[in-house]
Amino acid sequence: MVVLDIIAPILLMFGISRTNAANVSLLNNFEIVATSLIALVIFKEVISRKLWAAIGLVTVASAILSFEGSSAFVFNEGSLFVFGACICWGFENNCTKMISNKSSEEIVIIKGCFSGLGSFIVALILGESIPAFEWIIAVLALGFVAYGLSIKFYIMAQKDLGAAKTSAYYSIAPFLGVVFSMLLVGERPSTQFYIALVIMIVSTIIMVKDSIELQHTHEHEHTHIHEHQHGDLVHTHEHTHKHSHLHVHGEDAEKHTHTHQYDDLNGHNHLHIEAR
Repeated sequence: MVVLDIIAPILLMFGISRTNAANVSLLNNFEIVATSLIALVIFKEVISRKLWAAIGLVTVASAILSFEGSSAFVFNEGSLFVFGACICWGFENNCTKMISNKSSEEIVIIKGCFSGLGSFIVALILGESIPAFEWIIAVLALGFVAYGLSIKFYIMAQKDLGAAKTSAYYSIAPFLGVVFSMLLVGERPSTQFYIALVIMIVSTIIMVKDSIELQHTHEHEHTHIHEHQHGDLVHTHEHTHKHSHLHVHGEDAEKHTHTHQYDDLNGHNHLHIEAR
């Protein structure tokens, strides 16, 4: 993950230096598609038809938002670097999903420290100069929010949503950027923003309603009395246990799971899982 986090921004910078900004903005939307395809093909993540539709709408909305005329879109060497960066981020998103059950703080610290150090070393090798102290403080403050907190929340979301859906939700960021520019800078978006916004709202509603894994739990407590006889003596035992049922449903899901957990009177905990 750290290596991918170092390579991706470098490829993006090479891409920016070899093509125009509008082209980069359009092509950068491929990260959503790359993440979803990698999740499906390599990591076998379940992606429903609804989510595919939402991903398609997100991609279209993002393209409309960043579109600056047909003359801005030129497929060249720079475009290949941008595609390479998107693929790296696609793999990185899925790798992060695999460890999302770990401490999100530890993951952010490792990614931030080592990815930042690697990028810093590459910058020194390329002859970049160290900025003034006040710029370093400003970048650290920005990085804390835009990188640290951002990745922490991203990892927490991946635990329940998966790599594909989290990446699709993450694509709302450009729209929030436009909203903040309206509030803080006083900019007024063009008509294409409102068209893209309507599409994005529709896609978000689809993602919210989509239930790859709709889980609900029922817990039931049962008490059984068992009797057995030894000669003339009759022994009676009361046995209490709880059943916790976990159901997994989805448009494309094939599993129906029951989890039975119970505690007996001796304090022993028993867990039994059935999946079909």
